[in-house]
Amino acid sequence: MQTSGGGSNTLSEAEIVEAALRVVRQDGVEKLSMRRLSRELGVSPMAPYYYVADKRELLDLVATAALTGVRKQPPEFGPWQMRLRDLIDQIDEKLRRHPGLGDVLIEQMLGKQLDLIAAVMEILFDAGFNERNVLAAYATIHTYLFGRSKVNPRDRGALQDRVLPEAVERAMKHLGDLRGKYSYDFSMDVLVAGLEAQLVRQRDSTV
Repeated sequence: MQTSGGGSNTLSEAEIVEAALRVVRQDGVEKLSMRRLSRELGVSPMAPYYYVADKRELLDLVATAALTGVRKQPPEFGPWQMRLRDLIDQIDEKLRRHPGLGDVLIEQMLGKQLDLIAAVMEILFDAGFNERNVLAAYATIHTYLFGRSKVNPRDRGALQDRVLPEAVERAMKHLGDLRGKYSYDFSMDVLVAGLEAQLVRQRDSTV
């Protein structure tokens, strides 16, 4: 790759996105900036601006690239619960590889990731949910997948040196589980069971 201080370079969009993904995987989305990206690429601070207008456009490209490869399974894969869980598992795996990506996606899904939204909704329609409940179900899934970091912050300093209520103190001994498989599986079991219950309620209400 040849670069110069004047901005002439042979960068490609693919190289920029891959470098941005490396930064996100190593340091998290919050550390991604145009200046940090230029250091990762070994180019002048202005070079990336020839390809992306600003950090917002860069984050859009990063989010799209990070979710590449997520696929909805066909009906023969199994019942709707299995197909929904598989799809959410794929998205969760991408989120775990790219810390902070959920914060980006919770803001831009409706504008940039319509295929992924459609994949979730198609499974819900296949399950028998009506239009209103498909939207409500998607919103619930969306909030859990992309928003759960808000209740599980990396900075836990607020809990230090504080006298906690007895119930909170007992539960907080397992705070480490929130980022692990146990908590994820627990939440997914609750989510799917809740959807099943809502589907039964919907069917009963139409009888």
